[in-house]
Amino acid sequence: MADAVTAEPALAWTPGLLHSAREDRVVCDVCPHRCQLGDGQTGYCQVRRRNGAALETATFATAVQHIDAVERKPLYHWRPGSRLLTLAAPGCSLRCGYCINYRLSQFGRSGGEEWTGQPADPASIIELAAENGCAIGFSYTEPSLAIELTLALAGLGGPRGIPVLWKSNGFMTPEAVAMVAPVVRAMNIDVKASDDRAHRKLTGGALTPVFETIAALRAQGVWIEISTPLIPGTSDSPEQLATIAHTLADIDAAMPWHLLRFTPTFQMAGRSNPSLPADLAQAREIGLRAGLKFVYIERALGADGRDTRCPGCRQTVVERGIWSTETVHLSGGRCPHCEYRLEGVWE
Repeated sequence: MADAVTAEPALAWTPGLLHSAREDRVVCDVCPHRCQLGDGQTGYCQVRRRNGAALETATFATAVQHIDAVERKPLYHWRPGSRLLTLAAPGCSLRCGYCINYRLSQFGRSGGEEWTGQPADPASIIELAAENGCAIGFSYTEPSLAIELTLALAGLGGPRGIPVLWKSNGFMTPEAVAMVAPVVRAMNIDVKASDDRAHRKLTGGALTPVFETIAALRAQGVWIEISTPLIPGTSDSPEQLATIAHTLADIDAAMPWHLLRFTPTFQMAGRSNPSLPADLAQAREIGLRAGLKFVYIERALGADGRDTRCPGCRQTVVERGIWSTETVHLSGGRCPHCEYRLEGVWE
């Protein structure tokens, strides 16, 4: 009897953007790893590979396609109450040891599952978004690896008023930033550590490019919000939180900062989670003292952690549930009490 043969995952490789030549290598220029690939080699992300003199991607595909609230990205200052058709193709440029989406994000690495993506049809995706009054959101895995699909959807959706949003790790090259800044309207970007050493240990990548991405995108008009999980030993001490908060405030003090309770999963499963409501409340005060105007905590502090207060008069101007906006008291983005113009995209 012949030996059993394991079928290869059904990846559909399509032409990829952002690559250059270096001697006998093709360099992928999407993320700062800048993998130098011999013919047939796959990059660190496992979803971009060299084929001859060209680069190919497996991410013109999606393993996720569902509708949820923009607040779940989380994005609090971008069209509150709106809905997203959320997509995700397997793969990530980092390898965070606590990733709650590791089954998708770590495809091709230890702990990841087999390929579950299906080839994407941009026209059908745009029609579905239009029928349901949705924007397009990329989440759960790293959207910069799906830059080709992003551009295709933005090209079709832009004329119909269907914007594209990302939930990203921010680990991108300047070339990738320049390509997506004109077409991605808003991003929530993770800042997972306060220094490069800790970030490399946690994710396998440098921290500096993340802050450079944030600054470049804000300078080019993309609305940015930041998420930081309070990871023990990496981003949970007052000193670490203050470093992150001051760095963000120096870029743009109006960027909302979302503080998240650490969820120990994947390679960190079984670790204790010391983040208590009091720790999150202290972290919020650290952010405000650093000069940030908007610091949010999704659940642990109740509505007080989610509601938006006007920086001018401290009155509550947006009230939120856990994953939804309940009431917006703004008019044209302005506070009804003092006329302060709150930063964000409100309509």
